[in-house]
Parts: sequence; C-alpha cells; structure tokens
Amino acid sequence: MSCNVQLERRLLQFSTLSSFLFAMMGIGLGLWMGSLVIVFDGAYSFVSLALTLVSLGAAVYIRKPAVKMKPQNVAKIEPAVIAFKGIVIAVMCCISFSSAVIAIMDGGREVDAGLALLFGVINIVGCLLTILVMVKKGKQANSALVEAETKQWVMDTVISGAVMCGFIIATIMKYTQLSDYSVYADPVMVVIASIYFVIVPIKMVLGAVNELKTLSTIQVSDTVANDV
Repeated sequence: MSCNVQLERRLLQFSTLSSFLFAMMGIGLGLWMGSLVIVFDGAYSFVSLALTLVSLGAAVYIRKPAVKMKPQNVAKIEPAVIAFKGIVIAVMCCISFSSAVIAIMDGGREVDAGLALLFGVINIVGCLLTILVMVKKGKQANSALVEAETKQWVMDTVISGAVMCGFIIATIMKYTQLSDYSVYADPVMVVIASIYFVIVPIKMVLGAVNELKTLSTIQVSDTVANDV
C-alpha cells in the first residue's frame, strides 16, 4: 500500500499546530506557577513541534520527483528522521531528570495544585483528540513519519495524565500528616516521567538504526551484484 502524500502532509501540519499550542500553554503556565513538571510537559510539546517540522521537511523532500529517482536514498530518510527524533527526546528526558533532582535537593517546590489540575484536564483532552485524528487518518496515510508522530502524542498524553495524577496526590497530601512532603511531588513526578519515557525514544532509535543497517546491507549487496 503506497503512502498518501497529501494526507501525510496535512497530518504533519495538524500535529505542528497542536504542538505549538500545547508548548506555549505548558511552558508559559509552568514558568508562571514555578512547576517543573508542567514546564517539562510544555518543553516536550515544544520539542515535538521542532521534530514535527523536521518530519514535515523530510516528507516534502522525499516526495520530490528528482529524489524519487534514487529509492535507495529515500528509504533511508524516514528511519534517519525517526532516529534523530528519538535521540532528541531522550536528551530532553535526561536534562529534565537532572533539573528535578536538583529541585529535590533544594527542598522541593510549592505549586498551586488547583491550576495544575485544570491544566492537566485541558491538556489530556486536547492530546486525546489529536491522537484520535492521527490514528484514524494515519491508517489511510500509511506513513512511517505519521506513525512516529502519533507515538510522540501518546507519550505527551501519558505525561499529562501523570501530571494530573501527581497533583491530585499532592493536594490530598496537604490535608494529611504528610503535608510537609507535598512540595516534593512536582520534581518527583518529573524524575519518574523522565526515567519512564526515556525508554520509548531509545526503542525508536534502536529500531531506526536496525532498519538503516538493513537498508545499507541491501544496498551493498545490490552494488556488488551490479558490478558482477
């Protein structure tokens, strides 16, 4: 089944717009509230935005007539882009992890849980709607780039869900004997999210690298066969 080029491009453009909106909302609100985990959520959306633009550029490039004349090179572009996206996301998780550990050592962070919960609900609903569109239309597009984009949105949704659950727990803790520890909820959530979510991009990178190795092996074999 061939790739639906026009649908692929529209889905990547849709993902770009969604990433931009969530990034601005997350980073802006996170900095205003002093919440590391909300900034982490917004930063992930911002990284997703940059990576979506890379995917969109790759999608445009590999559909050019001149490029299509070299199918062996075209085949390598998609896994290369996916590997790049995985590396960037993994690096972001590592940076967020170190920032959260420093915050814990500094005594935690006090955050307005009410606003954080509202942000979590809005974010989750928006992410789920985006995933619904990407999954439904993505099957018709039959694009590896769209599939990788959908995985990013699944990660973003789970992050938003973890943020909301964490702030619910923090709110409950304030009314118990553990109230003194509620300030650690925000950075601890970032630590947990960073450790858990670094697994997905690593798998993306390994899968893409293996595909690139396979394509390189096939290309070498074809070259040897043609020389013979």
